[in-house]
Amino acid sequence: MFPDRQARSFLDPQALSRLAGLPLFARRPMLGSVSGRHASPHRGASVEFAEYRKYVPGDDLRRLDWRAYGRSDRFYVKEFEADTNLRCCLVLDTSGSMNFGTTGTTKIEYARKIAGALSYLAVQQGDAIGLCCVAKGIINSIPPRRNPAHLMHVLDAIEQAQPRGETQLVPVLHELAETIRQRALVVIISDFFIEPEEMRSCFEHLRFRKHDVTAFQLLDPLEVGFDFLRPMRFLDMEGGPAVFAEPNEIADRYHKALQTYLEDLRKVTLETAIDYHRISIDQDYEKVLMQFLVGRSRGRGVR
Repeated sequence: MFPDRQARSFLDPQALSRLAGLPLFARRPMLGSVSGRHASPHRGASVEFAEYRKYVPGDDLRRLDWRAYGRSDRFYVKEFEADTNLRCCLVLDTSGSMNFGTTGTTKIEYARKIAGALSYLAVQQGDAIGLCCVAKGIINSIPPRRNPAHLMHVLDAIEQAQPRGETQLVPVLHELAETIRQRALVVIISDFFIEPEEMRSCFEHLRFRKHDVTAFQLLDPLEVGFDFLRPMRFLDMEGGPAVFAEPNEIADRYHKALQTYLEDLRKVTLETAIDYHRISIDQDYEKVLMQFLVGRSRGRGVR
């Protein structure tokens, strides 16, 4: 692991060492500045053959395929896939609702573990990592860089992120779609308590700009189960009014509304080709990330 004198509660060196054996791949071609392990939209030097094309004056004669010439009496040049590095931009929701948790951890604490692990894995394999903390607007923005010293800066910002205020994720994602200069892997970590149709426009915007988008939705088991046994006062952690209710009277309507919301969000992510992961924060985050990385390894090669 990179030297870091400060102990961080959200980083587990043993978990990171186990995850380090799985590479973090992009699902779409990336535009990087150095050679790496990710597909590029351009042709270049690689061991993976792409296609033949007709020779044009000025091409490197060493790339001529003489066997193809012998079969067709025409000159053809071999094209190979180019590999480049990745720009990973983490979008961390730090609104008030991320401070909720009933399992011994809160959503923001779970989000720190995911963001910290992905940051470490990206820099370890030579990729650039950046961070954007979001609440009512952009709270903190760190542009992607690929050196170990920069990783410490990102980890400091993850550790210092405090959940408060309203969620303004939609306008921020539209802004990021325009301001992230090159194709990037955009990882959004949030509870996504936003209308799915509003998220559709964000996802489509990011995809239009050629970004590879991953969404980690963090939910507390109590939010899904709604297992309350007595009248409760429900507080809006983002500043709205409190509501006093009898859980038994509203449980059916709550479950129906929640199921409709989750199905609509799932439909939006499928239709916009988003790599979507719904997570209960009582799950082991290492297993969640392992499934995420293995899934991307299987999908590598789609260009």
